[in-house]
Formats: sequence, C-alpha cells, structure tokens
Amino acid sequence: MTFWQPTASIDVLRYRAKTLFSIRKFFYEKGILEVEVPLLGKTGVTDPFIDCFELNINNETKYLQSSPEYFMKRLLASGSGPIYSLGKAFRAEQAGNKHQPEFTILEWYRINFDESQLMAEIADLMRTLEICYSHRSIRYLDVFKEHTSLNPHQSPLYDLQKLASITSGNDFFDKDRSCCLDLIFSLCIEPKLPRGLVFVYDYPVCQSALAQQKKDNDGFLVARRFEVYLDNLELANGYFELNNFDQHIKRFAKDNIVREKLAKKTISIDRDFLESIKSGLPVCSGVAIGIDRLIMRILGLNDITEVISFGSTRANYTNE
Repeated sequence: MTFWQPTASIDVLRYRAKTLFSIRKFFYEKGILEVEVPLLGKTGVTDPFIDCFELNINNETKYLQSSPEYFMKRLLASGSGPIYSLGKAFRAEQAGNKHQPEFTILEWYRINFDESQLMAEIADLMRTLEICYSHRSIRYLDVFKEHTSLNPHQSPLYDLQKLASITSGNDFFDKDRSCCLDLIFSLCIEPKLPRGLVFVYDYPVCQSALAQQKKDNDGFLVARRFEVYLDNLELANGYFELNNFDQHIKRFAKDNIVREKLAKKTISIDRDFLESIKSGLPVCSGVAIGIDRLIMRILGLNDITEVISFGSTRANYTNE
C-alpha cells in the first residue's frame, strides 16, 4: 500500500456507512433528536487525563472539543428533550492501535433516565445493530475484588500503589488513588472480563468525573457511572449526570489541582456551560461510545486505522 491510499478497505467503509445509517435509524424511531454542535470551543475540559488541541484563530485561543458534552448539556438545559450527536471529536494523545487523535463519537442523553435504564437502551442498540444479543452487568467492587483481593473503595492507598507498581513494572508510589485504580483495572481486570457485552457499574467515588454519587448496598459511596466493554475492549462511558452547580465548581477546581501536580496547563472553566447548569440541567443520563472502536471490534480487526478512511500513520504508534 502506498501512503496516499486509504487505511480502510472499501468493503469496511461500506460496512461503516451501513452502521452509521442504522444508528441514526435507531434514534429516529425513538424520537430522539440529532443535533450538531461546534467542534471549536472557548475552553477545553478540566479532566486531568484528557488534553485538547489548542488553535490560534484571529489571535484568540480555541479548543477542539474532546466530546460534544458541554454543548449538548446547554441544549438540554434549553429544553431540547432527548438528543444525540454522531460526529467527530479530538484528543491530543499519541496514536495507537486503539487510539486516534481524531475519532468518531456517538453521544446521547435521556431525560429522566437513570444509569440502569440507559444501560438497557445501549444493550437494545447493540441488538439492533446485530452485534450482541445478551449482556452482563457487574459491579466494579465485585470484579475488582475477584481479580485483586483488594477493595477499591477502602483499601489503603499504599496497597493500591504497591499493586500498580508490581503490575506495571514502574514506580506508582507517588500516584493518587484514581491513577492506581485505572492502571490496575486496565492491566489486571479488563483482559479477564467475560466475552461479549459487559457493563461495569458503581465506580469508585474518586473517579466520579461529572457523575452523581450514592451509597451502594454495602454502604460505600460510589459514582453513578458505568463503562461498556465488548470482548474486553472499552467502548463507552456513561453517567447519571451531575446537575448540582456547586458540585461542578468543586470538581473543576479539584481537576485543575491535579493538572498542576501533573505539570499540565490548568483549564479555564466554561462559564456558558456553568450558567446552563445553574439555569437547570434536567435529571438525565448520558453516554459516549467510540464508533471507530466499536466497528473495529465487530469486524475483528486489531488496528483502528483499518476502520477509518485515512488514519494516522502506523509509524507513530505506541502499542496500547
């Protein structure tokens, strides 16, 4: 193959087009509105582990959006009702066989849905796409204890740092709880998840992001968040969305403290987004699914560029 040619075959691109059509049909039949939102915003996200591309446009800094979340929530607060977006997003990260700096994301929000109802709708979408006809739901606590014997909610930080260091072969004794949990989960647990469609829910509270929190049946404070896996590959993050204004302020500030510790640029808070939260974000759940990864897994491919017309060059890859 010469460099000017596409990285995906024409047959794969035909399958991709069919899949995108089926997704839009699924939401149309449910009466969920498709929306387009800007790819450029005045700010990025404060999440310490997500970096946005910065552009200078007419001497003003703009950010390519890592997801349509902030704009979509402004629409929800404006009375849009249930909505979805199917389009491009960007993250300033190194390309790998499961990562691309530019990718296609499906994100949708359901009014008056909790996380369990949204998980059921995701399973319904997968059945409609003829991807998977059954699924399993597993608590984060249960699967973590099964494979590590540690309790992710109450084990001492030192124990998590020790396991992360042993597992990775690197020193994790200066890392925080969330970072250690991420490493342990990705290396010790993800490869051992059941095959097929799996929902892992009730995440540790330190990984709440913009999810609400609750006490679980064992009395642990957990994040009302879930992740979706298909044959051990992470596809999606979902949340019972935080709609408390003061909590947003606190979590953004905490994110920026972590960013400073990581020697990363702090991110200005999106004031328009915060004003929409203050005006009243309805009770809702939302999820974002990586479409490139989804198609890669369905077709049994190992390189994400094989489902993208023109992916980043393999020469830049890390084996992640």
